[in-house]
Amino acid sequence: MPEWLQKNENYMPREDKDTFINKSILSFLALIARIKAQDKKEDRFQANAFFRVLFTLMLVVFVSVSRTFSFIYLVIAYLLLLLCFMPGREIAKILRTGLVMTLFTAIILLPTVFYGNTYSIFIIPVKVLVSIIAVNILSYATRWDQITIALKRFHVPDLMIFILDITLKYIVMLGEFSVEMLYALRLRSVGKNAGKYNALSGVAGTLFLKSRDMAEDMYAAMECRGFTGEYRICQKFRFGLADAAYLLINAGIIYIFIRLY
Repeated sequence: MPEWLQKNENYMPREDKDTFINKSILSFLALIARIKAQDKKEDRFQANAFFRVLFTLMLVVFVSVSRTFSFIYLVIAYLLLLLCFMPGREIAKILRTGLVMTLFTAIILLPTVFYGNTYSIFIIPVKVLVSIIAVNILSYATRWDQITIALKRFHVPDLMIFILDITLKYIVMLGEFSVEMLYALRLRSVGKNAGKYNALSGVAGTLFLKSRDMAEDMYAAMECRGFTGEYRICQKFRFGLADAAYLLINAGIIYIFIRLY
């Protein structure tokens, strides 16, 4: 027997950092988990998604054109009341996103102070904060399919609804495929791998080719099933107590906006 077969193997690979890969995996998993969690939300004891989308857009427009802080303070109180009925983790994410964008807006508007325009740096960041919180509340509290139905009731073109619907599905599918490739890259990186970051370009290229193949397969499948690009609503429109209360609250907001504008 050769001597090299009788020797003990004490191979100790050099340590390497996988921080970038780990963060990328966690980012993909967080995005996929959020989208899947949206599909499992229950809309009981909530107003119809049609009214929520309508009045959220209306609220953003009212906040944008409002000239008084009184109306904005009222809207902030209303949004904080809505946040009280949401899980703590979602509240933290919504407020974190709003505060980051508000700080960014304030930094962008900071040079206006030197020209004596102090009004803009106070009111515009607050408006940005209110608008982001309102849109995020709608996003976190409403299922994606219900938003699609609401857009169809608004007579939004079917092409735009199709793009939104397919984009969300592709984010999940390609996200799961990306996570699998990143796990494979990490498992195959034994010891010090100087070309690890170069391999990420290969991951991106493979992801692009995979998305193209999936698009062709989806087109063929939809063509075989006779899909003409038209979305149809199968759910009946129901008006309940939650809808009545939601309409009453927003009617009060509209009245106050008209009085204060």
